[in-house]
Amino acid sequence: MLAIVLALASAIGYGSSDFAAGLASRQAGIIQVTLLASLASTVVVAAALPFAAKHPPSAAALAWGAGAGLGGTAGGLALYFGFRQAAFSVAGPLSAVGAAGFSVLAGLLFGERPTALAMTGIVLALPAIVGVSASAASANRNAEIVGDAEIVGDAENSQGKDAPGPGPGGTLGRPAAGVLGGLIAGACFALLFIGLDRAGSGSGLWPVAAASVAELASAFGVAAVTGNVRLPGAGTRRLAVITGATGALGTILYFFATHEGFLAVTAVLTSLYPAVTIVLARTVLGERLTGLRLTGLALAGACVALIAVGGAG
Repeated sequence: MLAIVLALASAIGYGSSDFAAGLASRQAGIIQVTLLASLASTVVVAAALPFAAKHPPSAAALAWGAGAGLGGTAGGLALYFGFRQAAFSVAGPLSAVGAAGFSVLAGLLFGERPTALAMTGIVLALPAIVGVSASAASANRNAEIVGDAEIVGDAENSQGKDAPGPGPGGTLGRPAAGVLGGLIAGACFALLFIGLDRAGSGSGLWPVAAASVAELASAFGVAAVTGNVRLPGAGTRRLAVITGATGALGTILYFFATHEGFLAVTAVLTSLYPAVTIVLARTVLGERLTGLRLTGLALAGACVALIAVGGAG
């Protein structure tokens, strides 16, 4: 039961992070927001490290942690690529379902055997993730288009030449490329989940620290290449910090969750984070809850109940 609670708390952290990032992307470039958010995330993890790192880390734990961090960064880049190639409702759901599906497959290959009820909940979670993540992508369509335009503008400013922009509706009309981007993003996000699981709990939070450092280094590298090593505007900095801080909390909570229960369970529950984003959008921004959103939320609640009754392992 503790694993379920921690995984759901992790989903709240990730969902809140995405919501703050969506708001920030309306006011500043994605690269600048990502860089500051990565810095804030590293600070939060560093602050928590002394309280949960009693033993020196092993080389393997640090390697798994660093791989997880690189997976998270690569997943984000692949997702943005997918958003630029096809409708946002293509890459978004595929990335979330892919992260959950690949993690479940890995858990089964590692010998995990959830109960029949828990497996039913896991299977039910996949369409739930599709519902909530697809609606979240559509609701944040304008914000993503703004973010894409700013990325293109950043590239133009740094390279002194035109960059290809999105076509009508914010896409280039390449559904196959959008599908590919979503699947790659899902695989990379699964690497984040699997890496933190395989790092083990014997080294405390050191693997999470390694993941944060890898993410910060990756973000700095992208910012340097595109000439964006600078802070976003003053009005966006707080949102960027909130993005990083809540994302760090989500990662920490997931790390503890996956070592209290099965990877196949905790990764799926954590992947329900888009539901948190749309609830926040409804509460804070007054966005309408469509039939697809309500269906996704209902399925999410059912899958959580089945996993809770079936046990987290």
